[in-house]
Amino acid sequence: MNSHKQIHILAIESSCDDTSAAVLRGTTLLSSVIASQEIHSQWGGVVPELASRAHQQNIVPTVDAALRQADISLSSIDAIAFTRGPGLLGSLLVGTSFAKGLSIARHIPLIEVNHLQGHILSHFVDLPDTAKEHPSFPFLCLLVSGGHTQIVLVTSPSDFQIIGTTIDDAAGEAFDKCAKVIGLPYPGGPHVDRLAASGDPTAFKFAKPRIPGFDFSFSGLKTSFLYTLQKLPSEPKKEDVCASLQKTITDILMDKLVKAARHFGITDIAIAGGVAANSGLRNAVAAEGQRHGRRTFIPELKFTTDNAAMIGIAGYYKYLNGEFAPLDLPPTARM
Repeated sequence: MNSHKQIHILAIESSCDDTSAAVLRGTTLLSSVIASQEIHSQWGGVVPELASRAHQQNIVPTVDAALRQADISLSSIDAIAFTRGPGLLGSLLVGTSFAKGLSIARHIPLIEVNHLQGHILSHFVDLPDTAKEHPSFPFLCLLVSGGHTQIVLVTSPSDFQIIGTTIDDAAGEAFDKCAKVIGLPYPGGPHVDRLAASGDPTAFKFAKPRIPGFDFSFSGLKTSFLYTLQKLPSEPKKEDVCASLQKTITDILMDKLVKAARHFGITDIAIAGGVAANSGLRNAVAAEGQRHGRRTFIPELKFTTDNAAMIGIAGYYKYLNGEFAPLDLPPTARM
């Protein structure tokens, strides 16, 4: 068996609308290739059937490109890690089926990965010739995306405890739905972030929920957002609306994260997921670390969106534990 540093993992991610493949040697990323799907923007959201068809077209050239970029052959791959879920079932089925077929053809063991755990463990992906600091266990991770908003207590690469979650919409949904109200294209989050940079975050006050514990709620924010804009006598500046919306969502997220850190006595906090690309949230996490002496971990932008590198690092730790998947394991939309 190869030493831990020489273990090569081929990773495949197809949970939503990006087809991605990556190769890791140990924890070091050798290649990462992502084929994005532009077709969904005209529909205002991801169309599952179109997504799965695009995955079928993209997966072979994407995996081939990742192997070529890493300058490695399939004969050197020790395991194939793939996203089992959660996600769009049709999209997951494409990645899972391809991974199984490759496993059978080349006699390479399979490793199934929880997409959300991959986001969290992306903080442990190393880049060649680049020194990188990793969170120390235990740490808290605020996982924020279009479909999930959770605070996770991470005590090891295989031990995750969800201590807070949204009881309705996710933070990414709140960004996208509010953005749609003011005429911004899908996905709305990046457009809100861009406009917020030149707006006044104190221009509007939107409702913040009072949810006990560490759970989140964003449905009331959407209602407050719509009600506030409808009552205005004239068209507001979109920059001010976006800046106020971004500050409100960031405040909601940070309030719970700081509360959890104090409760558990955690000094290392991290963020992950698509909304971790939001500049307001990134700045707020960094400021929290400076104010209270916490170590903060903010992912590079390329690791915030769905990518196979995070699936590969999760697969690497499962490989070390001997956690291999049977060929009859089905994908699952919810995990």
